[in-house]
Formats: sequence, structure tokens, C-alpha cells
Amino acid sequence: MTILTAIVSDARLHMPMYFFLGNLSILEMCYTTVTVPNILNNIVRQSYVISFWACITQVYLFTLCATTECVLLAIMAYDRYVAICIPLRYKIIINQAMCVQLASTAWSCGIANSIIQSLPTSLLPYCGFIKIDRLYCEVQPLLLLSCSDTSLNKLLTTVSASVFGVGFLTFILVTYIYIGEAIIRIPSSSGRMKAFSTCSSHITVVTMYYGALIFMYLRPHSSDSQRMDSVISAIYCMVIPVLNPIIYSLRNKDVKRALRKVVMFKLPSKTW
Repeated sequence: MTILTAIVSDARLHMPMYFFLGNLSILEMCYTTVTVPNILNNIVRQSYVISFWACITQVYLFTLCATTECVLLAIMAYDRYVAICIPLRYKIIINQAMCVQLASTAWSCGIANSIIQSLPTSLLPYCGFIKIDRLYCEVQPLLLLSCSDTSLNKLLTTVSASVFGVGFLTFILVTYIYIGEAIIRIPSSSGRMKAFSTCSSHITVVTMYYGALIFMYLRPHSSDSQRMDSVISAIYCMVIPVLNPIIYSLRNKDVKRALRKVVMFKLPSKTW
């Protein structure tokens, strides 16, 4: 909320990069709101029961956030590509209308994919005692608990992972290849460092986010897989969403300056 307040209140931050950062901050608040309150409630009450429809709702909202973040990170990479590779046309390409369209596309993809994933999952029959080996409800653990054919559901999750996971990660990597080539061609070392610094926060966030995804879903299974999945899922749904906006703030002088203004404005003035 502090980052959003800083972006809205400081006119110098009314730029596409910070518009997308604001969307990322909202997204990370949604991430933690979907999972953390229920986890804390379970810890305090020592009761690890969740109703079926609460679980499906959590699946829907978590899938929405995960999909939206994949698309949003790709959009932010494209923003950096235009800014560094074709800077003279930046304001023409990444204008206000385009920013709104790109952000709307990210959220729309999240809504559409979450419906496609959660609705078929909610229609599956579940037999016997259902125990989910995660801190929160996800599609993949629920499919393992169904007592019917889940081939269609697995196909939908595979397509989703291919498009929003592999597809957008590939787009980001290709984008940074072009960005790297453009940075190398900058004659001065100070210019190269300045160009790279505008991408460093995004690179860090992408590495953390996709690193957790790859480690959770693509690593080989072992006897300790369930326990490891719980640890990684905790990092994925709590630690990373909190760190992402902080990384952008601490590595950006403009945001730090705006944050200082917001904090100083909220502090009571001294009386003499």
C-alpha cells in the first residue's frame, strides 16, 4: 500500500514502468491475502480443515494471481525492451492507452485461465478422506485425490503450464537477449550500467518467481517430495510476494525518494 501511495502521489512516477509496478504490488497483495490468513488461522486454531467450496475458491484466486503474474512479468520485460532497444519510439509505443490495454490483458488472462482450471476441478468426484499435502489448495494436489478420470484436467493444466509458464518465460529470455545486445552496443560504461540498472530489479523478480516454479513442478520426485513441496509453496505464496515490491523499491532511486516523501508526510511534525 505504501508503494502504491508513493506511485500515485509522486508525479515523477507516473510512467509506464511504475504503472506496471503498481499492478505488481496489487497482485502481490492478492497473493498473500488468498493464502496467508487461512494458513495463520489453521496454525492458531490447530485445525487444518477447509470446506470444499472454500478450497475451490482458493484454487480459483491463486491460479488467477499466478497466471496474471506470468503475463505481467512478460509485459514488464517488453517495456524494458522498448525502453532500451528502441528508446526514441518508447513514448509512442508504450503510451497510456497501451499500458491500460496490456494491464487489462494480464488480468483478463488470469481470470480466464483460473476459470478453465478451477471449474473442471470443482466438478470432479472425490472419494474417502481427502488430505491435501500443501499449505493451501491447488489444482495439481486436488487432481491426485479424485477417484475419476482426470485426463482432461491434466491436459488443461499442461496447456496452461506450457502457455503461461514455458511460453512467457521463453518470451522474457528472448527479450533479454535483445536487451543484452543493445546494452553491449552502448559506447560508455556508465551508459551500460544505467541501462542495466533499469532491468536488474525485474531480472531478480523473474529469477525468484520462475525459479520457485521450476523447482516445485519440474524437479524429480523423491521420498521427501511432499515436505519439500510444502516448504517451496510457503516461499512461493508468502516470501516471494512480499519480497518482489521491496526489491523494486530498494533498487530504484525514484521509488525510494517517493517513499521517503510518503513516510515523512505521515510522521507527526515536531512542536517546539
